[in-house]
Amino acid sequence: MSNALAHEKSPYLLQHAENPVHWLPWGAAAFAQARAEQKPIFLSIGYSTCHWCHVMAHESFENAETAAILNEHFVSIKVDREERPDVDKVYMTYVQAMTGHGGWPLSAWLTPELKPFYGGTYFPPEDRHGRAGFPSILRTIARGWREERAKLVAEGDRAIAVLREHYLDKTPEPSADDLTIAGGTAFEKCFQYYFEAFDPAHGGFGSAPKFPRASNLDFLFRCAAIQGVASESGAEAVKLAGATLRAMAAGGIHDHIGGGYHRYSVDEAWFVPHFEKMLYDQAQIAINCLEARQATGDERYAWMARDIFDYVRRDLTSPAGGFYTAEDADSVPPETARGSGEKGEGSGDGHAEQVEGAFYVWGAAELRAVLGEGAAFFEAHFGVLEAGNVEAARDPHGEFTGMNILAQRRLLGETAARFGLTPEQASDRLLAALAMLREVRARRPRPLLDDKIVTANNGLMISALAKGHQVLRLSEGRDGSPGRPSDSARPAVAPYLQAAVRASEFVRRELYDEARGVLFRSWREGRGAAEGFAEDYAYFIQGLLDLYEASFELRWLQWAERLQATMDARFWDEAPLRPAPGSGGGYFNSPEGDASIVLRLKEDYDGAEPAPSSVAAMNLLRLSAMLNDEALGRRALRTIEAFRPQWSGTPHAMPAMLCAVALALEPPRQVVLAGEPDREDFRALGAVLHERLGPRRVVLAVRSEQDRAWLAGRAPWLAEMKPLGGRATAYVCEHFTCQAPVTEPEELRRALRA
Repeated sequence: MSNALAHEKSPYLLQHAENPVHWLPWGAAAFAQARAEQKPIFLSIGYSTCHWCHVMAHESFENAETAAILNEHFVSIKVDREERPDVDKVYMTYVQAMTGHGGWPLSAWLTPELKPFYGGTYFPPEDRHGRAGFPSILRTIARGWREERAKLVAEGDRAIAVLREHYLDKTPEPSADDLTIAGGTAFEKCFQYYFEAFDPAHGGFGSAPKFPRASNLDFLFRCAAIQGVASESGAEAVKLAGATLRAMAAGGIHDHIGGGYHRYSVDEAWFVPHFEKMLYDQAQIAINCLEARQATGDERYAWMARDIFDYVRRDLTSPAGGFYTAEDADSVPPETARGSGEKGEGSGDGHAEQVEGAFYVWGAAELRAVLGEGAAFFEAHFGVLEAGNVEAARDPHGEFTGMNILAQRRLLGETAARFGLTPEQASDRLLAALAMLREVRARRPRPLLDDKIVTANNGLMISALAKGHQVLRLSEGRDGSPGRPSDSARPAVAPYLQAAVRASEFVRRELYDEARGVLFRSWREGRGAAEGFAEDYAYFIQGLLDLYEASFELRWLQWAERLQATMDARFWDEAPLRPAPGSGGGYFNSPEGDASIVLRLKEDYDGAEPAPSSVAAMNLLRLSAMLNDEALGRRALRTIEAFRPQWSGTPHAMPAMLCAVALALEPPRQVVLAGEPDREDFRALGAVLHERLGPRRVVLAVRSEQDRAWLAGRAPWLAEMKPLGGRATAYVCEHFTCQAPVTEPEELRRALRA
C-alpha cells in the first residue's frame, strides 16, 4: 500500500512511496501531526541517484519491523535535497557540527518545533562492530523521548542557539588590511595550499576519495590569468590544473564510451568511481576544460569539453530543452536482466537487484565477443584483465568481481607503437571499438534517470554551453585526445549555443513567474511548488550573462538585471556589516518568512557547487560594469566583505569567492562590439576575445538602434560606439578610458595586450 509520497513528483520521494514507513513530505501537514501526537520527527534527506540512500532504503525503510518502530514512535518525513536545498543545509550543518562529517542519506531527529537533537548519515540495519544499528537507535531515542523528553527538547534549543552563534551572530574581525592586501595574501595562501596538496603521481589534490571540485581549478586558472600563463606562478597553476584534468580524462571516473564524468573516485588514482553522473559536475568540468584549452592551446582539452557536451545533449536533455538532473550509479546487471526477461533498454528501476556500476563495467569475454580481433588492442589500451582489473581492496562489497573498469593505461601513441600501428590507424581502431561498445551498452538496462529539471543546475549548464560556443569555434581540424582519438568529423559548434538558448527559454516558460519576477526551483511533469533559492538565482543569472556574451541577444541581459533585483529583494542580508552583531551582507540560502526553516543560513563553502554568494558577487561586478551601475558594485564588495573571515582565514574553502575578490580588485574592463553578429567580420572580432586565457572583460554588443538606446540609457558613453566604414568595430575600454576603435582581428589582439 502506498504512503503519502505517492502524490509527489520528486523521483527520490517516489522511490519511497511503497515503503511500509508512513512517510510524509516536508510541510505543514507533517508538522501538525507531530505537534498533535507529540512525537519526535525522523527526517531523512537524500536524492534519487544516491547509492547509500538506496542501501539504507533497502535495508531499513523496506523492512517491515523497522518501519513498525518508525510508525509507532515517530512522524517520518522524507526530503529530496535537490528540491529543498534550504532544508538540507540547516540539518546537514547540524550533523556536520555534531559528528564532524556529513553526507547522504542524512538522518536527523527533530522536536515537533523542527529543532534537531540527534543526527547522523547512514545507519546499518543491525548492531555491528561496536556501532549501534538503526533499530537500536530508534528504540533508544523513542525511550528517551518518553522518559527524558525535556532533555531532548533542551538539546534542540541548544543546537539552534549554537548554530546561530557560530554562523550568524559573528562580526568579521576588524582589520587594517584593505581588500588589496587581504586579497593578495589570501590568493598566495590558497595557491600554496593547492601546490602542497597536489598529487604529482595521479593529479588532483589530497588522497582518496577524490572529487572533481571544479572551483579548485577555476581558482588556479584565475591565478594564471592574473599572473600570465607564461609567468612562473601562472605556468605552475596551469600545470596543476591541466594534469588533474588529463588524469581525470584517462581514469575510470571518465565514461570513455558514453562521455561525461562520474561523481567521484573512491581511490587516489581516479580509477574506481562512484558511478552516478550529475549535471552540475558536467557543466563545471566542461568550463575547466575550456579554460585549459584557452590557457594552453592544447586540443585535448577541447575534445574533453566536447565529450561532455555530447553526453549532456544526448542523455540529459529533455525534448523541451531543459536539462535533467542526474543518472544513478546503480542498475540491473545485464545478465540478471536477460535472465528475468527485462528489456535491455529498461530504466533500471524494476524489482531485480541493482548493482553499482553494472551499466558501465565489462567482462573480458564480453569485450572479446564484441570486438573480435580488435579486442587485444583495446584491452591493452584500457588495462582489461581476464579476472577483472579491480583489486579486492578497492571493491569492499565485491560488486566488480571479474569485471573491468575502463581506464586508459597509456597514451594512444604508445599503444599504437606496441601494436605496430600509425597514430591514425590506432585512432580509427579505437573509435570503431568505442562505437561498437556504445551500441552494445545501449541495450543494457540503464541506470535511473532523475528527470527533474532544476533551475540552478540548468544555469550552470547554460554557462558551460555558452562558453563552449565561444571557445570551441576556434578549434578546427582533428581533436587528438588521450582517451578517445582524434575525429575530424566533429559537428559545428552552433548547436551548443542553440542548446543553451533552448534551456533558457524552457526556464522562462516553465519555471518563471513573469508577473512577480520570481523563479521556481524545479520542474517534473509540471512546475514544483518550491520557489527558487539563492543558488537558483545566482547560477541562472550567471548563465544569462554568459549567454548574452555568447549570443548578444539583449533579452538575456535584461532578464539577468531583473532577476538580480529579485534576488536582492528575497535573499540579501540587510544587517549592518559593522559594528552591530551579525555578518551583514551576502545572501541567505532561503527567503525570509518560511516558518519551516528554523534558521536561515548563508553558504560559506565552495563545494561540489560554489556558494551562491560567491557567484552572486561575480554577477554583481559584471552587471555593474555592463550597466554602469555603481550600486551593484558596492553590493558586490559588501558581499565579499561579509565572507572575509572565511576567505582570508581558510581561503581554500572559498576559492570561488577568491575569484570574485580578484575581479573586484581588477580595473573595470569592457569590450564593445558594434555591428551585426551574423556577419563574418563581427564573428572574427568576437573570436579574438576567447582565444586565450586572460583578465576578465565584460563584452557588450551594439547590434541595432534598439540595443543602442537601451544600453546608452544606462551607460551614455555607449551611444557613439558605431561600426566604422560599414565594418564591425571593437572598442576596448579599461578603467573608463577607451582605446581607438579597431576593425581588424590583429588590431584587436594588440589592443587587448596593451
